[in-house]
Amino acid sequence: MDLNFTKEEIAFRDEVRDFFAKNVPAETRRKLIEGRKLEKADIVDWQRILNKKGWAVYQWPKEYGGTGWSATQKYIFLEELQRAPAPDPLPFGVSMVGPVIYAFGNEQQKKHFLPRIANLDDWWCQGFSEPGAGSDLAGLSTKAVREGDHWIINGQKTWTTLAQYADWIFVLARTDTKAKKQEGISFILCDMKTPGITVRPIQLIDGGKEVNEVFFDNVKVPYENLVGQENRGWDYAKFLLGNERTGIARVGISKERIRRLKELAKVEVSGGKPMIEDPRFRAKISQVEIELKALEMTQMRVVAAEGTRRDNKPDPASSILKIKGSEIQQNITDLLMEVVGPFALPFADEDAAGSNAIPDGPDYAAPLAPAYFNYRKVSIYGGSNEIQKNIIAKAILGL
Repeated sequence: MDLNFTKEEIAFRDEVRDFFAKNVPAETRRKLIEGRKLEKADIVDWQRILNKKGWAVYQWPKEYGGTGWSATQKYIFLEELQRAPAPDPLPFGVSMVGPVIYAFGNEQQKKHFLPRIANLDDWWCQGFSEPGAGSDLAGLSTKAVREGDHWIINGQKTWTTLAQYADWIFVLARTDTKAKKQEGISFILCDMKTPGITVRPIQLIDGGKEVNEVFFDNVKVPYENLVGQENRGWDYAKFLLGNERTGIARVGISKERIRRLKELAKVEVSGGKPMIEDPRFRAKISQVEIELKALEMTQMRVVAAEGTRRDNKPDPASSILKIKGSEIQQNITDLLMEVVGPFALPFADEDAAGSNAIPDGPDYAAPLAPAYFNYRKVSIYGGSNEIQKNIIAKAILGL
């Protein structure tokens, strides 16, 4: 298997890299480099820049506004996007509900929602997990009962990322309580302005409030907001989760964070010399770089094999990418904390208002502790690493 890029692919990479260098807003780039939180406007503005270029929904089929790129071109684009660094197009729309709508929705849904998703005219959030149905998502209890031309939805969702910004939510709800739990679920689109929907933020260990509880109290939704067939929502959810795991190795992000790590290690001093000159610390960086290179080669093999797969199922090797990619991301946050030492201990909640405290240490130290704590999640979301190991055991090792 030849993993080298062709001349045409190298030229494509240069084109993408040049576009990002010239078009990512400077303030957005600075926030990402420093590990600071983006505002809603930062994400919306950037996606609209991408959409104007025709790249916002680069992985969609061409007939729905996509690029028609090869698997390798998509891989190159995503890595350069992450290395720039630049925000990902909003995944809840672009990578999740958008593909479900174009694959299973009716023509009216495609015509109305897909262009708005591409231009981020509608901000979407994901109504899947519940307090009693996280890892066992099919055990959800939110119900949708049909009354005439409407659904009446009651229940609760949790860990709903960025629901505080959302215009719409796609919901898995039980529509047949007598069927097997995977067979009685439907996929329904809900306007977040509908009476009866309440969003309550959850404060996380990093001090932020990026996730929420969402409550449905007799929420009346038009029947036409059902995607596909009634009681087939579990099939659509599995399709969505396959798209969600695309690019989950996040090689480009790890490359950018290692670059940042080396940059700070040249500035921070330990034992009278820059930390980058400490052989033990350099060995830690080298170990992560070696693991990242191995991960990159594995991801490129998965990309190269994508066109040869005869089924529509995700490559089981994507579980390896998920496990190792999340471990590397977490290891890099460990090293970033080590670079700034005690200055990483105190940190201010960026969501807090009215504080006049003066942060200790350099400005770049403040976001590192919140990032460290926030990144504990990456080995859980998108399918926990324990679950991914079970997939590898069954699908690859045959155990």
